Amino acid sequence: MKRMTALFSAALLSAGLMSATAHAQQDPAAAPEQPQAAAPAMDFSDDQLQQFADASQEIAVISQEYTERLHSAEDEATQQEVRMEANDKMVEVVEDSGLDVDTFNAIGQAIQQDPELMQRVQEMAQS
Repeated sequence: MKRMTALFSAALLSAGLMSATAHAQQDPAAAPEQPQAAAPAMDFSDDQLQQFADASQEIAVISQEYTERLHSAEDEATQQEVRMEANDKMVEVVEDSGLDVDTFNAIGQAIQQDPELMQRVQEMAQS
């Protein structure tokens, strides 16, 4: 369950990452610099970053679709069913991209902590 929650969180982050690209580029002063977290920086290959960018774009679409379904769900059981279905689709997208879920999540976390890495992934997603 923790793994699914982490992927769903990473997916929502990815969706936000892709949709916030223009805003972040237009107003860099809006986000004050934050100190790096203590988590060790991992080196990801360009291939892994491209796979992350590609998967993130597909996940953003899935996330949007399932968020709408989640809001229209009438009860907790239906909401949980929608979450599980969305998670399964997102896991499939990540695995089809050539990444495993843990690597996808690690890249997502690294992007949050490294603005330069975020910029690289955004550029890959746009190309």
